[in-house]
Amino acid sequence: MIFQDNVIKEYLKNVYFVTGTPCGGKSTVSRELARRHDLLLFDIDEQFEEHKQMSCPEFQPAMNRIFRDADEFFGRSVEEYKQWLLSNTREQLDFVLLDLIRLSRDRIVLCDCHLTLEDAGLLTDPSRIVFLIKDPSDLVEDYCNRPDHQGFSDFIHSASDVAKAKRVCSETLRSLNMKHYEDIKASGYFWLERTADSSVEDTVTKVEDHFALNR
Repeated sequence: MIFQDNVIKEYLKNVYFVTGTPCGGKSTVSRELARRHDLLLFDIDEQFEEHKQMSCPEFQPAMNRIFRDADEFFGRSVEEYKQWLLSNTREQLDFVLLDLIRLSRDRIVLCDCHLTLEDAGLLTDPSRIVFLIKDPSDLVEDYCNRPDHQGFSDFIHSASDVAKAKRVCSETLRSLNMKHYEDIKASGYFWLERTADSSVEDTVTKVEDHFALNR
């Protein structure tokens, strides 16, 4: 069954999307916005395991792929790793959309997610989405240094060749996100880039204004 764009947008009219590239500040900004405005926060990363339990290897093979260890996980080529990440996101999106439709029937939902520009055009209006971005040249150390990504840090440091694992991961994330990063900046969507001078307060205020949450 295929739904027309206007149908999906109508059912998601109470959903605001915070998306972008890794380490752009999505989680931090989303949590602060949800706290300030008493919004229901829906973080798709936190929902992955629940969605995986409902998934099927036949229809969601990427979500159900099992790796023996970090050496197997990071031992893939950059292209294989990238395609697996893309497939994971695409497979989970079906579960995410159904959850959002259900949860937003009678309240505002703030969704911390990973959407392409194409997804954005299909799912929502520009006034209800913001792209938070960061130059994806070297994201691995950012991930490893984040308290909420300690599991990732432990996993990548369990590889027999940690330097190689970090290199493969960094090249994969750059390959996956650089064009997305550049396309967002060239798009007509509202975006904010995280830099050394960025502050959470300033970013949250700008997103509040874009979403008109203070009106």
